[in-house]
Amino acid sequence: MATGRPGGRSGAGKDALNNAITFIEALATLAFALSGLLAAARKRLDAVGVVVVAGLAAFGGGTLRDILLDRRPFFWVTHADWLWALLALCVGAMLFLRARHFGVTERAMQWPDALGLGLFTAGGTEIALANGMPAFVAVLMGMVTAVFGGVLRDIVCNEIPSAFSDHRPYAVCSFAGGWVLVGAQQAGLQGEAALAAAALTATGLRVLALATGWQLPPWRADENRR
Repeated sequence: MATGRPGGRSGAGKDALNNAITFIEALATLAFALSGLLAAARKRLDAVGVVVVAGLAAFGGGTLRDILLDRRPFFWVTHADWLWALLALCVGAMLFLRARHFGVTERAMQWPDALGLGLFTAGGTEIALANGMPAFVAVLMGMVTAVFGGVLRDIVCNEIPSAFSDHRPYAVCSFAGGWVLVGAQQAGLQGEAALAAAALTATGLRVLALATGWQLPPWRADENRR
């Protein structure tokens, strides 16, 4: 069974890869925080609710990944300044939306969500591979990282998670992106290029599904059967 990555990297190469992963996770955290903020605004939550929902969306998936991989400290503890950035984003967005009287639609939150999906897929899969996980487990860890924050966001907002009910591919897009990263590394494409290919695949598939209305077939139980 395939594990890790095919070859080693120099010290400079490892530093560059670690910096790329940190950058990707920071962008993904920002994107999901924005999606959580917009979801909370649609539900007309108070200031505390907005911050909590944004935080769950931003940090929930990565935290579960770190728990499953037994990584300590959690990624948001290592980068504690991201917590301040989240708080500043929430306060600034609430003031802006209140001043401009913007209406927040469901479609508005789908675009940052799609961006975060791809970025967290790439970062989560790479982190799992770097921890020696088999390829299939690493892809699942990437999917958990990308999907679970949105699931928590929707549950707290008292909705069935869109990842399960939307019918337009979501987790499937993340799953495909994770395998692109694994395949790219097995083919000899390393570092930032492999991460970019995975992120673009997952985000691109999700954007394509949103733009075209492409849906997975829903479960259709025969109500007349006994």
